[in-house]
Amino acid sequence: MIRYALACEHDHEFEGWFGASADFDDQQARGLIECPVCASKAVRKAIMAPAVAGTKRRSQDQSPAQNQAMMMEAMGRIRQHVEDNFDDVGDAFASEARAIHEGRSEDRGIYGQATSTEVKKLVEDGVPVAPMPPEAPRKSKLN
Repeated sequence: MIRYALACEHDHEFEGWFGASADFDDQQARGLIECPVCASKAVRKAIMAPAVAGTKRRSQDQSPAQNQAMMMEAMGRIRQHVEDNFDDVGDAFASEARAIHEGRSEDRGIYGQATSTEVKKLVEDGVPVAPMPPEAPRKSKLN
């Protein structure tokens, strides 16, 4: 796996993981990469410091597959925390997030669904939003 620092045309910075160096170019050409903050598809690689290995080996060194599994597990824990502690407002997410931001609704954590257009408008208006980690694949769907 290769990690790239990415930025959209609005200078939102995020990272993307790709199986090979050519995958970013291929996915970008097909319009599959978008900013998780504003949904812009005008995404570029940002400057990032190279990962340089130190001289000491750590006993916890793991394979890329193990690192990926750990990352998926962590994202699953985050998603579970949100589902357990935040209010699911479904497709009313954009209007409820705006109401909370403007003080018209109780200040609380929420999650739900919004279109990329709704998310872009929320971000433009300064409403703090972030994408939910994806659901973990069902074990029956894994190889």
